[in-house]
Amino acid sequence: MRTHHAGLALSALVALWQVAIWLGEPPSFLMPSPAAVAAALVHRPGFFLEHGLVTLTEILAGLLSGTALGIATAFGLAALPRFGQLVWPIVLILQALPVFVLAPILVLWLGFGMASKVAMTTIIIFFPVASAFADGLRRTDRAILDAVSLTEATHWQALIRIRVPLALPGLVSGLRVAAPLAPLAAVVGEWVGASAGLGFVMVQANARMQTDTVFAAMAVLAALTILMRIAVDRLTAGLAPWAAETDPPAFRSLHRRDPR
Repeated sequence: MRTHHAGLALSALVALWQVAIWLGEPPSFLMPSPAAVAAALVHRPGFFLEHGLVTLTEILAGLLSGTALGIATAFGLAALPRFGQLVWPIVLILQALPVFVLAPILVLWLGFGMASKVAMTTIIIFFPVASAFADGLRRTDRAILDAVSLTEATHWQALIRIRVPLALPGLVSGLRVAAPLAPLAAVVGEWVGASAGLGFVMVQANARMQTDTVFAAMAVLAALTILMRIAVDRLTAGLAPWAAETDPPAFRSLHRRDPR
C-alpha cells in the first residue's frame, strides 16, 4: 500500500515547521518545536483523552441533531413551498450571524455545560445540510417530473420515490461540508465559556503561555476533524455510492487503499 497523500502532506508540514524552528530559533512560548508538542501529548495522554472525549461528544451530538434538523427542513421546503417561503428567510438571517455573536448568547441561555456547545454545533451544521439537500430536491430534472406527472403517482409519492433519491448526492455533499465544521463550532463554544473540552484546554494553556499544550490540543482537534470527514464518507458511501466519485483524488486517498 502506498503512503497516503495526507501522511506525506503532514510529514512535509512537520519538516517545514522544524526547519523554521532551527532557522528562526523563536522562544518556546511563541513557537514550540514538534518534539515539544509530541512530548506534551505523550506526558499527559489521559488529560488530552479526557478533554478530547468531551469535545467529541459535543461534535457527534451536534452533528446528528444538525443533520436531522437540516434534512427535515429541506424536506419541508420541497413538500410545502409556502413553508419554505416563511422559514428560509429566517434560516438565512441566522446563518448570516457570525459564530462569535451566537456563542456568547447560547452560553448565556444554556450555561457553561455541554448544551450550549451542542446547540452551537447544531446551528453550524444545519445550514450546509439543509441548503445542499434542498438544492438537490429543487434541481430534479424537469423531464423526469413531467414523466411522473403522467402516472397516477401523488405529489408525496413523487417526492419520496423520485426526488429524494435523486437529491441524495446533494445531501452527501452537504454532510461532507458540515463534518469538518462540527469540531470548529464545538471549540468556538468552548472558547467562549466551558469547564472542559479542547477549546477550554487551549484557553487555559494560552493564558499560562503553555504554547506546547495549545499546539497539542490543536493536533488532537485536527485529528478529530479528519476522522469526522472519513467517518462521514464511509457512512454515506452506501447512501449514494455514485457521489463518492466526485471526491478529489488527493482526498480519496485518505480513506481508500491502493488497489495494488
